[in-house]
Amino acid sequence: MADSKLSDAAVEVTLDQLGPRGGGFYGYDRFKVTIDGRTVQREALRVGRVVVIIPVDLTRDEIVLIRQFRLGAQLSLGLGDVVEVPAGRVERGEDVAAAARRECQEEIGVTPERLVPLFEFLPSAGSSDEHMFFFLAVVDASNVPERAGAAHEQEDTRPLRVLIDRALKALEDGSLHYGAAIVSLQWLALNRAKLAEIVKRGAVR
Repeated sequence: MADSKLSDAAVEVTLDQLGPRGGGFYGYDRFKVTIDGRTVQREALRVGRVVVIIPVDLTRDEIVLIRQFRLGAQLSLGLGDVVEVPAGRVERGEDVAAAARRECQEEIGVTPERLVPLFEFLPSAGSSDEHMFFFLAVVDASNVPERAGAAHEQEDTRPLRVLIDRALKALEDGSLHYGAAIVSLQWLALNRAKLAEIVKRGAVR
């Protein structure tokens, strides 16, 4: 049967939190889920809202990526030195655009000159409540330092100034594995020819 409106939708469901399954940087909770007369138990990693930034220098035709160690990548692939785009959690009560500016400054050492909201994304809705907000950031790549990261979060990021052509070639070659970076570069490949127009039309102050 055809679905006349192909979109995510609200559903009648009862969620009873059964308590935390573990704690750390993220919470991990178990729920009793009652839907369509059926009850099951499910767990969710409680990540919440996250901003993802695509920092581009329109004058130099560069994108600023970062490298940092990721335990999950080390455990799954043995490739723990991951190439990423800047990203980070939105603080409680923080506006997502303000969080994007802050995370851009923290992770690549440069504050965006302009910031454009792009789209939203659920990277793993079956196991996490993580909700990603993607932004295009116009930056001056000449001001990017060799090291960055928020000291209070024990971050150590290494910004990478990369020609957009080179970044898209790495995407094509399959040498990148970080999901948000892949999605970001796919968006960039589709919209590269109209970046200036997108910035002019959609920049937030």
